[in-house]
Amino acid sequence: MDKLISLYITFFKIGMFTFGGGYAMLPLIEKEIIDRHGWLTSTEFLDLLVLSQSSPGPIATNSATFIGFKYYGIAGSIVATVAVTSFSIISLGLFSPIIEKYKDSKYLRALFSNLRPLTIGFILSAVFSVSLKGSLDPVSIVITVVSFLLLYSGKLSSIAAIGVFGIVGIILKGAL
Repeated sequence: MDKLISLYITFFKIGMFTFGGGYAMLPLIEKEIIDRHGWLTSTEFLDLLVLSQSSPGPIATNSATFIGFKYYGIAGSIVATVAVTSFSIISLGLFSPIIEKYKDSKYLRALFSNLRPLTIGFILSAVFSVSLKGSLDPVSIVITVVSFLLLYSGKLSSIAAIGVFGIVGIILKGAL
């Protein structure tokens, strides 16, 4: 029971102290899951990100579900999933009426406007952190650059990219 409480507290904290969506959560998830609890290695964390990104749903929720299940079975997956979403559900329930009431406020617009660059900073921090811990072999670098360009330009959908570059990776890395 203590382990499930620790799991809940960890993922509640991740859900409470991160803003900007799943990618912005990655530095805190990484700190808690790898550094603090040792539940995953850096390589396992990267594999988790691939699995979480490839599955339907938010990356943070998927990550919580997978980690909870890996260590504590179905009960762990339920506890971690509820924990990572609890703060959002509570805060949206409390603050949505206030935001709706003051949606035209210049102060509220300024707040959200100033949080956008912060969110980008969180995401870039996660990108660099994960990149530095991942394998930076030439094939991975080429796949990263080409997939970014195709996704950014809109010439390839996210779903197609997973399939195409998964196959490319198997072929190229399997041939090395």
